[in-house]
Amino acid sequence: MKKLSYIILGLIIGAVLTYYFCPRNPELDAMETKLNTEAKIVKPQGIIDQAYAKKLNKNWTKYRKPAVDSCAAMGGHKQDDRSVWWSAKELKNYLRYSKKQADSLNYKITGYRVYLGVYGQEAGPEKCDLSTMFLVPTGEKRHAEASMSPFNFVGNETDLPVSPLNRGNGGNGGYPN
Repeated sequence: MKKLSYIILGLIIGAVLTYYFCPRNPELDAMETKLNTEAKIVKPQGIIDQAYAKKLNKNWTKYRKPAVDSCAAMGGHKQDDRSVWWSAKELKNYLRYSKKQADSLNYKITGYRVYLGVYGQEAGPEKCDLSTMFLVPTGEKRHAEASMSPFNFVGNETDLPVSPLNRGNGGNGGYPN
C-alpha cells in the first residue's frame, strides 16, 4: 500500500513539473491572443448618428453644390461627384498593403488622411475637372527602442511616402433620406 502512494505522488509531481517546464506552442498562444483582441470592439471617437450625417449632407448641398456644379458645368459636365465609394474588401486590402509598404520603408502608420482632388486632362474627357478623394497614410519614422532622447514627440504625423488609394467609385447622389 505504501508503494502505491509513492507511485501516485510521483505521478502528480511529474504532471505538475511537466506542465510548468514543457514548452508551449507559441502559435496557439498567438491565435488565442488574436481571438481575444478581435472580440473587443471599441466605438471610435467621432461617430455621429445618421440624422446628423443627413443634416451635414443637406448643408453641403445647400452651400456648396451650386458652386461645385457650376465649375463642373464650365468643364462640360452636368454635375460633379460628391462622394467616393470603396468596397470593404478594397479598404481592408489597402490597409494591409499600406502597412506593409510603410514597414518596408521603416515608418509607423498612425492614421489616414482623406484629401480632395480634381482630375486633370490626363484623366480623359469623362473625368477631367471632376472631383475625387484619396487616402494617404500618415505617421512617423520608426526609431530604435533604445534612444538617447528621453522625449517622445507626439503629433508628428505627416503624410508618408506610401502609395495613396484613389479610384473609388464616384457618386452624384446625396446622402440617402
